[in-house]
Amino acid sequence: MVHVTTPDEQLYWDKWVTSRDKEAGNVLIRKYLSLVSYHVQRVSVSLPKSVSRDDLTSLGMLGLYDALEKFDPTRDLKFDTYASFRVRGAILDGLRKEDWLTRSTREKAKKLDAVIERLEQKYLRRVTEEEIAKELNIPIEEVYATMNEQFFANVLSIDEQPDETDDKSIASFIIKDERGENPEETLLKNEAIDEIAAIISTFNEKEQLVISLFYKDELTLTEIGQVLGLSTSRISQIHSKCIYKLRQSLEKGM
Repeated sequence: MVHVTTPDEQLYWDKWVTSRDKEAGNVLIRKYLSLVSYHVQRVSVSLPKSVSRDDLTSLGMLGLYDALEKFDPTRDLKFDTYASFRVRGAILDGLRKEDWLTRSTREKAKKLDAVIERLEQKYLRRVTEEEIAKELNIPIEEVYATMNEQFFANVLSIDEQPDETDDKSIASFIIKDERGENPEETLLKNEAIDEIAAIISTFNEKEQLVISLFYKDELTLTEIGQVLGLSTSRISQIHSKCIYKLRQSLEKGM
């Protein structure tokens, strides 16, 4: 998703930078609205249906406005890249501040964890999704959905670290200068990536393809469905199942 700066757009940028021209700002916001839609689509995949896309869009718009306000055209950085950090960061920050998991979802997750622990103690092995669903007498899709939501909630809380700069909303997503990178951090990061890659390699062909198209090629679920000839809901189920299996494997190795 790369936007090419046209001569006309450059004029609007010049007006915005020099005088904060309101009309120029509105034109630039409209041009980059697709960034908000893109990140809302990406983030909403793992969220429960109770989270409104309109709310996510509002958070993303705040990030886009903030990006426009703070962007420095003299830096060697494209606005697309800078705004993407801001938009995604604003959405995730908003989710962190809100208790977006409903009480019923939290209760389901709690019950799920208790059943998993009880069955694993009983069988002395990792239990399958089918066994969990049977024990709880619920559809297997509900198992995937609950674990998926809980997994994303945990991810949201992982990288909340204070930052001294005014770029708090994107602090967690900025890549450090390699010259200042801690060698131990690099080693741990590479080991984590290798571990995740190894787990994904055990998935079946369709699951690996969905993960690759979504995270590597950055297609939306609808686009992946068109590629594979499946419905968007079916692709969403496959994605949720992959996240569930990934989480289970990672927790097992801890």
